[in-house]
Amino acid sequence: MEVILLEDVKALGKKGQVVKVNDGYARNFLLPKKLGVEATKANKNDLKLQKEKEERQAKQQLAAAQEMAGKLTGLSVELAIRVGEGGRTFGAVSTKEIAAAAKEQLGLDLDKKKLLLDEPIRAVGTYRVGVRLHKDVTGELAVKVSGV
Repeated sequence: MEVILLEDVKALGKKGQVVKVNDGYARNFLLPKKLGVEATKANKNDLKLQKEKEERQAKQQLAAAQEMAGKLTGLSVELAIRVGEGGRTFGAVSTKEIAAAAKEQLGLDLDKKKLLLDEPIRAVGTYRVGVRLHKDVTGELAVKVSGV
């Protein structure tokens, strides 16, 4: 019997795959647990339409991420940090503060986990911080850190 998997099944296949299994396995395990449906013409057509819809959505998300990356290149965020004698700073600028400043100054809602900063910024200057917008798209945001 052919079955379209609705979820990933270990040692059988991934979601959306059409697999051939024993009738008993399908009737007694896959179908009652809603892990798969019988691969009829109508179900195969639904699967095809669903895959096309997912591909369109993925293309739209990629295009939106590329557009956002283009916007980010010209933008910068300014942050102030306390500085003592000799240019030594008190504390550091983390991704949380950069995300908050981007929301306040630019109106961009960036997730602090998506900011690519190896270690917190501990010196005054201008830095380029990577922003992961999509699995294939990374933008850059300028962060200007000034002393107070």
